[in-house]
Amino acid sequence: MPTLPESVRGALSGALSLLLPVWCAGCDAPDVVLCGECRRTLAAEAAAPGPPRTLHGGLRVHAAVEFSGVAARTIRAFKEEGRTALAGPLGAALAVSAAAALTAASDDVVFVPVPSSRAAYRRRGHHIAELLARRAGLPAARMLRVHAPTADQRLLGGTERAANVSGSMRARGAAGAAVIVVDDVVTTGATLVEAARALRAGGARVLGAATVASTTRTGLLPVIPT
Repeated sequence: MPTLPESVRGALSGALSLLLPVWCAGCDAPDVVLCGECRRTLAAEAAAPGPPRTLHGGLRVHAAVEFSGVAARTIRAFKEEGRTALAGPLGAALAVSAAAALTAASDDVVFVPVPSSRAAYRRRGHHIAELLARRAGLPAARMLRVHAPTADQRLLGGTERAANVSGSMRARGAAGAAVIVVDDVVTTGATLVEAARALRAGGARVLGAATVASTTRTGLLPVIPT
């Protein structure tokens, strides 16, 4: 089937932008989901990730980028504005941290996304970490489920976050598996620590965690550069 001439495609794109305007999540440039410059910035930051963090219980977390600048704006747009097209470039960043988490692993590893809360899933229609894992091309499995309701973590401090998610997850089909936990952002680490606890309780061997981004915020859970 012949492709449309450039002039026709340009006209259609312009008409569509009037009906469904888009803008760059990183810098607000018009008519693009993520502009070339912001894509290059995100990729360059992911190419030089910082050292992993070690959380409570010895869980080591690899993050591709710091939660700031273009990365932070892109993640917020993806999560809070429903801009799922951004899962592609964010998934590429997650693939970097996932590869780093695998460097010390020799087993057949399964990546286990942290499930969204039930309220967040109803609001968005998808699980954030699972969508990112798919876009990253990771062999992912739904081994975790939310067992108890939790409050919005964004509204809580470090100690409150740990208490909020404590005991909230259950694992299934995890017995004997070697796993790496996947999420979008690590802040205090409370959610990742709970996910690791649930997986270990289900019989899995947790090798570490991988996220797109890491914040510098800390709370009750020790965050130790390694």
